[in-house]
Order: sequence, then C-alpha cells, then structure tokens
Amino acid sequence: MAEPVRIAQVLGRMDHGGIETEVLNYYRHIDHGAVQFDFYYFSGSVMPQKEELLALGAGLYPVPAYSRPVAYHRALYRAFKARGYAIVHAQLSTMSVFALLAAWHAGVPVRICHNHSTAYRGEGVKTLLKYLLRPWNALAATDWFACGQAAGRWMYGARAVRDGRVRVWPNAIDTAHFAYDPAARAALRAQLGIPRDALVVGHIGRFIYQKNHRFLLEAFAGLAARDPAARLLLVGEGEALPRVRAQAQAAGLAERVVFAGTFADTAGLYSAMDVFCLPSLYEGMPLVAWEAQSNGLPCLFSEHVPAEALSEKLATTLPLSAGAGAWAAQLARLAGRRMPAPDAAAWDIHAHAARLQRWYCEKTRQTAKEHPA
Repeated sequence: MAEPVRIAQVLGRMDHGGIETEVLNYYRHIDHGAVQFDFYYFSGSVMPQKEELLALGAGLYPVPAYSRPVAYHRALYRAFKARGYAIVHAQLSTMSVFALLAAWHAGVPVRICHNHSTAYRGEGVKTLLKYLLRPWNALAATDWFACGQAAGRWMYGARAVRDGRVRVWPNAIDTAHFAYDPAARAALRAQLGIPRDALVVGHIGRFIYQKNHRFLLEAFAGLAARDPAARLLLVGEGEALPRVRAQAQAAGLAERVVFAGTFADTAGLYSAMDVFCLPSLYEGMPLVAWEAQSNGLPCLFSEHVPAEALSEKLATTLPLSAGAGAWAAQLARLAGRRMPAPDAAAWDIHAHAARLQRWYCEKTRQTAKEHPA
C-alpha cells in the first residue's frame, strides 16, 4: 500500500485561533490514507489539538518563531530538506514569506502562500509590515491561495483573482455540528452563570485590535441601558483582554459581561446566544460568521466582513461609522430572531476537503513527473 502524501503545513502559534482551527477542519475531513499533514508551529504553543492530531497521524514539529528569522529559517530549511516534501503550505498570510523562502532554499517544488486576512491602517507598524512583505510572498510562492475573494484581491491583486490564478479555499465547517441545541443552551448558560431568560449578545474571537472589542462594548452599553438583564458573552483570549476587562469595569458593566475564556469546541456556545456580533475593523473570511449562521443565529456584522460570509436571511451589515448607538438599536431588533439555518453548501467542509485532497494528490503526481528522483 502506497504511503500517504505528506504536506508540510506551516502555522504560527497553535492555540485556539481561527487559522489553526480551519486547517484542522480540513485535516479532519481528508482521507488520511491518501494525505497526511505535518504541522510546523511556534515553540511554546498551548497546542490544545495535540492529542487529536497525533491520533490522526500528523507530524508535530515545533520551530522558533519568525521573530527570530535566522533560527526560524534554519529550522525550516533543515526540516524541509531532510523530509523531502513536494508541497509546503504556508498559512501565515503576509508572514508566509519567511517559510516560503526556507522552502525555496530547500528545493521544495510546490510552495503555497495562503492568505487569510487583509489590513487596516490603524495597526501602524503591523500594517506597514504587511504592505512591505506582500509582494515578496507572491514572488516566493508557486501557488496562490486565499480564504475568500477579498483576501485574494488584497494579497495578489484583482487581476490575478479575475484570471483564476488565485485558488479560493473557503474557511469551511461541518455545518451540522453547529446546529442549534437547546440542551447545550441551558447547560452552558448554567455553567457561565447567565440567567435562563437573559438576552445574550455573543462574540467569539481573539482579543486583538482587529476584532474591535472596544466598539462592541460601547454598543452593548447602549443595549444594556435598555435591557438591564442583557449579557455580553465574550469567548477568546489575547493581548487586549486586560484592556477590555478594564473598559467593562469603567463602564459599570463588570457584572454584565461574561469573559468565558477559550473552549476546545465552541459549537454549543452559539446556542447559548441570542444574537451574534462581529464589528471587525478588517477580515479575511471569519470562520465564526459561518458557525453562527449555521446555528440559525441572527448576526450583525461590520462592513468589513466579506459578502461571501453572509446569508440573506440571517446576516445584517451595518457600517461602523453608524456609531455604537445605531449598533445597540440593531442588536435589540435582531436578538431572539433565530431561524432555521440556511442552505450552506458553500460553507460545508466535506466537499471542500475532498477537493483540496485531490489538488494535493494531483500536484504531487505532476511534480514527481517534472522532478523525478
């Protein structure tokens, strides 16, 4: 029996973030007898996925962070060279360039840059670095991937997307797993200390600038003034968490905001919510948007969430410039209007994982013909 094709998947921190969750979604749904993943990730990661990945047959290889570029390049170069990969799939958006250069140096014939994001002017040096690195990714990669049309245009240009040179692999999910579950609603509300009949505004995401928790708290404050029983459920971790806690305290909302931490499986949390809110300053293709809508939750998104992530009956878009008051009013209107989940074939992982598996296998066969051992 032939050995499975092994793909080097290069990520950053392996914690509870969206990118590692998405890669794991694809990995769970491929045929592991045909394709296997080796994960390269920053040393010191929490690695909540470790036991599952090992059980599925993955290789796990911690490396220094790219903030130590020489050590990072050396570790990846040696690993890629020793293991003889045909394909390296860098999942780090603009920061993929460092892994791609190591793959080029090691003679890897197929080097994928996968973009999961865009940019926003308010992040200063981080935004500048994204723009400086962006063109080098396109040069170092042999294949261009993106999580959506907007992310593809931002990284590679509108013409490249129009010409079909960018392959879009959506942040697909197992939609059935996120279906509404009344038992989970009751259990999680009890676990988190949320009253059974309270109106709950929910948000799942890292506590980082991009996710705009400051604005979310301002909007919730307006809603809480109308409904003293309302709660804001925040799920995630990140460097901005202390600032958000302090903002909630200063606004007199400490008893109304539930900081739930991280969950290995977030599916039940959507059932505990009455409306989902994502006021992001920029996005690539937010996984949580599809998860929430697969639960039948009404959702309020900023204008920066791509149209591909929106279903007509559950998604409402409001510009951030409308202000926190308008967002509070819209949250009040939407809350509790849960509906049957939309037909979400475009989001479902099963077909997309099979398609990616075929691509990996075909590309490996093609490479073997072009670069015989």
